[in-house]
Amino acid sequence: MRIGLVIYGDLSTASGGFLYDRMLVDSLRRGGDTVDVISFPWKGYARCLLQNYDRPLRAALLGWNGDLLLQDELNHPSLFSLNRTFRRLRPVPVIAVVHHLRTSERNTVAARGLYHRVERAYLRSVDGFVFNSHATRGSVERITGGPVQGMVATPGGDRLGPLPSEQEVLHRSAEEGPLRVLFVGNIIPRKGLSSVIDALGRVPSRLWRLTIAGSRTVDTACAAEVDRAVAARGLGGSVRMAGQLDDARLVEAYRTHHVLAVPSQYEGFGIVYLEAMGFGVVPIGSRTGGAAEVIEHGKSGCLVKPGDARALADTITGLAVDRALLCSMALEARRRFRTFPGWERSMNAVRDHLHELVRQRRTLDG
Repeated sequence: MRIGLVIYGDLSTASGGFLYDRMLVDSLRRGGDTVDVISFPWKGYARCLLQNYDRPLRAALLGWNGDLLLQDELNHPSLFSLNRTFRRLRPVPVIAVVHHLRTSERNTVAARGLYHRVERAYLRSVDGFVFNSHATRGSVERITGGPVQGMVATPGGDRLGPLPSEQEVLHRSAEEGPLRVLFVGNIIPRKGLSSVIDALGRVPSRLWRLTIAGSRTVDTACAAEVDRAVAARGLGGSVRMAGQLDDARLVEAYRTHHVLAVPSQYEGFGIVYLEAMGFGVVPIGSRTGGAAEVIEHGKSGCLVKPGDARALADTITGLAVDRALLCSMALEARRRFRTFPGWERSMNAVRDHLHELVRQRRTLDG
């Protein structure tokens, strides 16, 4: 089967959404399918709207011929109108892979209205969906106004390993010294790093150390703002900027930290939580979005309201001073991790679903 995948930029880009796309592509190719990656350039939201009418990009998409077209939903500004032409010329299933919606993010009133109109038009232009969480599915159904066709295939957390033993997790969690807190993610406003800095400014510095692992180039203004916040609160001696980590260094970070703090404004799922839990690292996420499908609050991790630095500070303080609680949550995090399917099982289920869609379409077409 020949499958197309529309993305922005490079499939190797470091983010949870691109990781999901890569894992899906790898699974399809291992199963014998041909996957053509059709890349659109990201030029900012407003300029990407014009890509619906850009001749070279239209030609790249309309000239593709295969059995099924996948689209990363974050490409919606470039496709909300172009999809209508594609579906008229190419009678194959068009399936959106939804990581999270733009309209689920915090935006200005004016931007929110634009995003809602464009994203709704896009969501109504496809035949079906692959969702990374039930929360993401719910977000789509709220915008489209009713039930939609599709499947939920949660990400895996098992691409990194080997995982530490229970004894290693207990030893790390019980050892004396500051609580080692880890932030993993691109340094952008949505990921909530400013809340982490604000929270830690309220906690005695003898109780914690923070490592920030993520790209500083995706949003340089946000990275500069984080630097200013660290300096203004006098936290420089307790905060380490590690930059973007490759897999080997990320494994080392998970093996040596106690807590993962990524209180995002919104996560469709939050692969980073699940990966950390496999290493017995206690995750702190936000109550919004899909994090609550991964983290059992008060048991395998903690959930706080986005932007609530006081609650985040109280949570970190509690884990820093009560190592028995930290040990218990670390073990529960490992247990919770094991309840999720791995990447292979999850992506194989998507492949089976896509093949069934093509079979059904061919049957209808006679």
